[in-house]
Amino acid sequence: MKQFDFDLLVIGGGSGGVRAARMAAQRGVRVALAEAQGLDGLGGTCVNLGCIPKKLYSYAADYATGFEESRGFGWEGEAPRLDWGRLKSRRAAEISRLNGIYANLLRGSGVTLLEGYARLTGPHEIELATLNADGSAGHQSYSAERLLIATGGQPYLPHFQGREHVISSDQAFDLDPFPQRLLVVGGGYIACEFASIFNGLGARVTQLYRGEQILRGFDDEIRHFTAAEMRKAGVDLRLEAGVLAITREADGLHVALEDGNQLVVDVALYATGRVPNVEGLGLDGVGIEQGAEGRILVDADFRTNLPSVYALGDVTSRVQLTPAALGEAMQLVDHLYGPAAGKPARLMDYELIPTAVFSHPNVATVGLTEAQARERYAEVLVFRSEFRALRHTLSGSQERTLMKLLVDAASDRVVGLHMVGSEAGEIVQGFAVALKAGATKAVFDATLGIHPTAAEEFVTMREPVAARAAG
Repeated sequence: MKQFDFDLLVIGGGSGGVRAARMAAQRGVRVALAEAQGLDGLGGTCVNLGCIPKKLYSYAADYATGFEESRGFGWEGEAPRLDWGRLKSRRAAEISRLNGIYANLLRGSGVTLLEGYARLTGPHEIELATLNADGSAGHQSYSAERLLIATGGQPYLPHFQGREHVISSDQAFDLDPFPQRLLVVGGGYIACEFASIFNGLGARVTQLYRGEQILRGFDDEIRHFTAAEMRKAGVDLRLEAGVLAITREADGLHVALEDGNQLVVDVALYATGRVPNVEGLGLDGVGIEQGAEGRILVDADFRTNLPSVYALGDVTSRVQLTPAALGEAMQLVDHLYGPAAGKPARLMDYELIPTAVFSHPNVATVGLTEAQARERYAEVLVFRSEFRALRHTLSGSQERTLMKLLVDAASDRVVGLHMVGSEAGEIVQGFAVALKAGATKAVFDATLGIHPTAAEEFVTMREPVAARAAG
């Protein structure tokens, strides 16, 4: 039998790759992890260019709103001004700290870290392209009984005149100088989040989306409500609008729109989706089957058509969420090497995955949209509450909160829960446990609310909306 360098070689140091490598090593498996960005790339998009820095900037934007609202509570004096450079440096320091934690966790588990770009050269082999100390290119080959591809996704930029002048979300965190005029193109959660963040930080933000409404895939009522609240907060959101061309002039980027109008902005940020990060992996050369946009096709156990090669996370485009990649990694390790002592084998469940959009205000949801619920169940009861949060009775803000429950009338089970409002993600995370446990509307009704909170509305809605009660 051929002796391999490793039992498992993971390509990609993002959330899924790190979790799989660490969990496998803890089972006594000989594991290596190859990351193109080295130690600075550990944690992947989520840590370096996604969830974590985005949430930190969202907090920063919240302070501007808080300073303004504090006047309604008796606070006086000039509000602090944003030091954009300090925010960037503080964020960078925190990300570097997290990179170090990931490195320590991997090393502590016995994982061998390989720095360089990995390319598959066979069912069990990779070639690692590295940069030598003298600046020359180096190549090293490694073999493993099993290979795991966990290279995640990358931003998609459409081809159009002036494409070279735009940035993606990857570059948004370190802009210099701070953009006073920002164009955001896109209508998904990334576009809405960055539009809200930079609007809150003080930029004049225009958001363009070709579709009829932002946040496609979310509940329709939630989509319309969020759009209205974002506009109320100051985002110039334009629907069914697109870009023809962008040119750079002395006074900024001139953006020609499809409706004949023109914008002049400092920065144009395209958040028009993400695609699997498969470029340079050599998948064609070894015959790995791929689907739309290059996604790697896998079976229920994350195995590709090559029995020794597996893939998970965003590179498979199943569910592009960090917690999903983590869950897939744990299922794969249990499947390949057995569960931890005394623990059952884990299975990734794609039903009832809670998710949040850190726009301003926040959006969070778990379960079915109203349209999905009506397709699945004969009769759906809709419970809805819209209100002005208690804090805004003094803050002066006109922001409103929307909460919505969807109930299968036959079983009384709550099958969808949605919220737009402050701390929506924190609130819905807890209710996601209840939905996962199969909670009925009767259970919600029997639960006492914590008063006064916004969250208590989810357990005090008693009457369905009449116009939506029929199936």
